[in-house]
Amino acid sequence: MARFKVGIQLRPQHCTMDQLLQAWRTADELGADTIWTWDHFYPLSGEADGPHYECWTVLGAAAAITRNAKIGALVTCNSYRNPELLADMARTTDEISGGRAILGIGSGWFERDYTEYGYEFGTAPERLRALGTALPRIKERLGKLNPAAPDLPIMIGGSGEKVTLRLVAEFADLWNAFGPVDNFRHKNDVLNEWCEKLGRDPHSIDRTVMIRNEEVDDFQSYLDAGATHIILGGDAPFEFAPLERLLAHARD
Repeated sequence: MARFKVGIQLRPQHCTMDQLLQAWRTADELGADTIWTWDHFYPLSGEADGPHYECWTVLGAAAAITRNAKIGALVTCNSYRNPELLADMARTTDEISGGRAILGIGSGWFERDYTEYGYEFGTAPERLRALGTALPRIKERLGKLNPAAPDLPIMIGGSGEKVTLRLVAEFADLWNAFGPVDNFRHKNDVLNEWCEKLGRDPHSIDRTVMIRNEEVDDFQSYLDAGATHIILGGDAPFEFAPLERLLAHARD
């Protein structure tokens, strides 16, 4: 069985900063290939106004205390930062980590983040158009920075078949989607179709999928559906038994 990549998203909600950073250290020491946070301003589950921490500040700290795993946001909301600024933040985080950063990005969806922080929520098509405009600006800025980071990997999260997956085929090194298996398989097939239309080698895109902890032993069905990289999620109090089990499968 082919080895596959294993990641974990450590959600920055309902915890202390000490708990969160210790979780990053533990996941790194266990051998996770990738470790992720998310880009929101409020918890997505549990107490709506519970403790929560900002994405890129966490990534800067995580970059300094981890040693092996690649790190990133799953995913950054394009709406919250100027594209040139975001490119510089990602490049700086990459420098801190010694070249382990991934710039994960998506069009955004959590309305409370927008309204409470003063961003225009708009419509889903408008947010997608903004993402399409931002991606070439980000790529250009990564090449202009000093030191430059023209090869910093970009992940796009999302499964919209007409726009998002076309942007993945055009710009991304990684693509993230979700289960269940049949859904992931279909979206993966659509991405392959976009790669064919745009002349992109489909094997050049790492296919990541977030699964539930209860699905760890069903990992093979996701690999059969086209996944190359399986990501779990974790909330405080952070438990690592599912990650250890998936890592054992990946190295079997």
